[in-house]
Amino acid sequence: GLVLSLREREYVEAARALGASRTRIFLRHVLPGITSPLVIMSTLDIGHAILTFASLSFLGLGPPPEIPEWGSMIASGRSYLDQWWISTFPGLAILSIVVPLNVMGDSLRDLLDPRFRKG
Repeated sequence: GLVLSLREREYVEAARALGASRTRIFLRHVLPGITSPLVIMSTLDIGHAILTFASLSFLGLGPPPEIPEWGSMIASGRSYLDQWWISTFPGLAILSIVVPLNVMGDSLRDLLDPRFRKG
């Protein structure tokens, strides 16, 4: 969506009319317009991928049990309720990675997206 909408902008049409190559148009006009949203979306998607992978592993749909993974560590801790640290620390590890990534993504969106700037 975003690349296609930027490709139809007036300044891209003007560059095309002046004879600029497709590579030059992409590098000089389209790429700067998609860099900010791409960085923001990637920071938010990394956290989503971590949660998805841990959830699938918790359900037993991830890698084999002999491979250490946060979701499988939390799942194995269900058997040992009196030993709370088996599940707590992998959960805190997930929390300590996903929350800062989401906060960073939101902060970058507020900083880089012109619709959210105060002015």
